[in-house]
Amino acid sequence: MSKSLLPIQQGGHAYRPAKKSDTWKRVKENKSIYLFIAPFFILFAIFGLFPIIFSLFLSLHVWDGLSPMKYVGLKNFELLITDTEFWDSVKNTFIIWFESTVPMLFFALIIAFFLNSAFVKLKGFWRFTFFLPNITSIVAEAVLFSAFFNTKFGILNFFLGKFGIHAIDWLDVNGWLQVAIAILIIWRWTGYNAIIYLAGLQAIPTDLYEAARIDGASTVQIFFRITIPLLRPIIFFTVIMSTIGGMQIFTEPQILTNGTGGPGLGGNTMVLYLYNQAFSNHLFGYGSAIGWALFIIILVFSLLNSWVVQRIAKQ
Repeated sequence: MSKSLLPIQQGGHAYRPAKKSDTWKRVKENKSIYLFIAPFFILFAIFGLFPIIFSLFLSLHVWDGLSPMKYVGLKNFELLITDTEFWDSVKNTFIIWFESTVPMLFFALIIAFFLNSAFVKLKGFWRFTFFLPNITSIVAEAVLFSAFFNTKFGILNFFLGKFGIHAIDWLDVNGWLQVAIAILIIWRWTGYNAIIYLAGLQAIPTDLYEAARIDGASTVQIFFRITIPLLRPIIFFTVIMSTIGGMQIFTEPQILTNGTGGPGLGGNTMVLYLYNQAFSNHLFGYGSAIGWALFIIILVFSLLNSWVVQRIAKQ
């Protein structure tokens, strides 16, 4: 007889695979436990799983929300490939992501480093201050910043005028509009990432810093030779999360441009374009196709970003 057919002995008894009846019996015996965890799975199925499946189904149809659905196959995706406005929104999203993510993570790392320093006083106050923008309503922040960036009456142009600099059309010129959106993102998320970095810094043994100072290492050398290498897993996490979040920018450009993307459509990001197509133009099938294209772009870009960060970390 083949050895693969011999029963597996466990504790002197032959092991036999559990039957479906045995599994159902155990479910009945522990039904109270399953009842406690059931609400999560029910809500996830209704508000998470079903919309995902339905959006894939919807992407194969033309539907305005009222008329009967019309099956069109992959025509929505074919239209997407040739849609120049969609690809412009992809370009805008990547530009805003780069302009916001790179300085945001850099400032967050510097802030965390100083908050972890011994000479900084009132650390609890500064942690709360830096984290406050993240728990403030993003709509309120966007409305406030739209007043700051106003061409004629904005605070930023007022101070620029004091230095003899001509007023900037922050919300009317594509390049400046993207910078304005990036500044708002930096303002909101720098403190959040700084707290994450601070947690990573506090996990680094202080003995390493003391040994480096005894050897005569400067603060800059300690930062780049000890802090950065040991924070690589944390940096990798923040880069990936910032990439996923940066590709889904919506509220900031939606408020700053009143949902239009700006006069030159420089603030027309992928999610804002999806929203306008689905809920303004009532092209729900095409909007679903944009959503799945967005998912693929985020997945590919996140994997690429992960590969680049890991290659840099190995050097």
